[in-house]
Amino acid sequence: MILVKTPAFIKSAKSIIKNNSVMANELSQTLNQLSMDPFDPQLKTHKLKGNLAGSYACRVNFEIRIVFQIVNEKNPKGENIEKILLEAVGTHDNVY
Repeated sequence: MILVKTPAFIKSAKSIIKNNSVMANELSQTLNQLSMDPFDPQLKTHKLKGNLAGSYACRVNFEIRIVFQIVNEKNPKGENIEKILLEAVGTHDNVY
């Protein structure tokens, strides 16, 4: 699936990577895995409730989560294309 990064996601990701260089590799690996299969058991993807209903979250590591939505768009040929809209990345308390 195609990953679409929101400005909020990009800003948060840069901040996390700046403070912890090891996170760059972990985040990159998680995003690659997410694009191949957003429901891979290793990601521990789950639906969110409340204000974030309609979104999902997955794990980068013990502390860091990615919040995303799966959206459908039509291409010029009228075919449905699923994309992953990356909304936020950060600690559990920051993203929920």
